[in-house]
Amino acid sequence: MKTRVALDARLTRQMSVGMKAYAQELAARLPRVAPDLQFEIFDRGGNFGWDEQVRLPLAMRRAHADAAHFLSLYTPVLPPRPYAVTVHDLIHLRFPGYFKSKVGPYYRTVVRFACARAARVITDDERTVADLQRFLGIDPAKVRVIPLGADDAFFRPAVPFAAPRPYIMYAGNHRPHKDLATLFAAWAALPEDLELDLYVTGSSDAGERYARANGRIRMLGEVSTTELAGYYASAIALVHPALCEGFGLPMLEAMAAGCPVIACEDAVPGVLRSAALTFPPRGAEQARAHIAALAMDPARRAARIDAGRTLASAFTWDRCAERTAQVYREMAAERTKR
Repeated sequence: MKTRVALDARLTRQMSVGMKAYAQELAARLPRVAPDLQFEIFDRGGNFGWDEQVRLPLAMRRAHADAAHFLSLYTPVLPPRPYAVTVHDLIHLRFPGYFKSKVGPYYRTVVRFACARAARVITDDERTVADLQRFLGIDPAKVRVIPLGADDAFFRPAVPFAAPRPYIMYAGNHRPHKDLATLFAAWAALPEDLELDLYVTGSSDAGERYARANGRIRMLGEVSTTELAGYYASAIALVHPALCEGFGLPMLEAMAAGCPVIACEDAVPGVLRSAALTFPPRGAEQARAHIAALAMDPARRAARIDAGRTLASAFTWDRCAERTAQVYREMAAERTKR
């Protein structure tokens, strides 16, 4: 008889783009990559109310699930056990001043309790294991690190964006911990004879006070996956200045699409570090030097493209799903022994 796994695959407004991608990809791929398991997928309902706290756990119990997996940190207080919960990062506890005051207490109560009772806690990068122990008191022995995957579109040849002149880019939101000021300062300090624009996804005016004679900032607004792949394919580099990331999907996507990555050393995930050029937090001068070097040295840029593509090829959503399914098998085996 197959092990039955209940997946909480709700997509809610509290979830980031990356969290939603993770939930969607696993819900779609797990049944295919793990045919020895039977999946019950629950994808309706919001956070914090009746649907989450009462309807969802009751439905999971009625499905006679042998294990459950909450694909985000928004969980019922009393979920069916055994269960796994995914916590992508604890950036909200590292930088509490950047977020609403109610977020910290939620992590220190609801998320702490959910992780404490979970059979497994899944996260994306080794760095978060230490944060789970430090901030929530979670035993590292029950944490499983499973890197995320890039969308298949980034591994396929893309139609390069036809830019009027060379550019570097940033992809992601504009929250304070992303530290876009460091990116803008690094770009603005480039040599005046270096023709280079800066493309930024989203539509805020965060960079309006920065300028240079031989380039401009272009806000891209919301872009589709296909458009993003085209921007990556033409960019001199993706520059990711965030002070911290759980995994940082844009860095993996860029490498898969053939775009070199320059990133803050505290943001780049460990599995991608060897192919990225890094700089210290708020290190605008070091970031500027990396940008200039890639822009003026095509051979060096080509070597970074090759290294990134080779490394990124190992990190697909299928692989992420396969490793996640193995966690369910662990949980099922432990339950059988009891």
